[in-house]
Amino acid sequence: MADFLGHRDEVAKAEDAYAAGVLDNRQVSELDAGGWAGVSEKQVLGWLDGLPLVPGIAETVAWCRRNGLVPVLATLAWSPVGSYLAGRFGFHSFSGPRLESTDGRFTGRVARHFDEYDKRDFALAQARSLGVDSRACAAVGDSRSDLPLFASIGLSVAFNASETARAAATATVDDDDLRGVLPILSRLVTATR
Repeated sequence: MADFLGHRDEVAKAEDAYAAGVLDNRQVSELDAGGWAGVSEKQVLGWLDGLPLVPGIAETVAWCRRNGLVPVLATLAWSPVGSYLAGRFGFHSFSGPRLESTDGRFTGRVARHFDEYDKRDFALAQARSLGVDSRACAAVGDSRSDLPLFASIGLSVAFNASETARAAATATVDDDDLRGVLPILSRLVTATR
């Protein structure tokens, strides 16, 4: 989205600083939110179809559903992005920070912060609401923001991930297609049968 909004370089630097532990999620979110100022919600909806996404999301979500797994999107992406991805690909639910908007335009301020611990807490709350023990859950992630969740569940997959995520995960997959994680996720299916 930062490409569409014209502040990709600033966001990339902030995300690198976050990965290095120099900035926290709140600081990165506030910097990124500023780039949304004045942009209409309708315009953002038009951009979402052009998001560069890894292939295989729809097929992976469908596989999960066919195999009795409930796909949940625990993300630090802004709510318009999380909502779009959840609707497009059929995730059960989604999380994420919210941007403030007035009269159909984003103000450039954060309405609700959401960090890596909120991400973990959201995922664990979803598991509880579904009656699933956290040790019977899996997460697929790629960065520092996944570490608290990885530490709280039974199976964690570092997908095309940073070194810190790889070190924290129970499995690592490098692939051009999200379906590359399916052999790992199948461990959950065979464990419950």
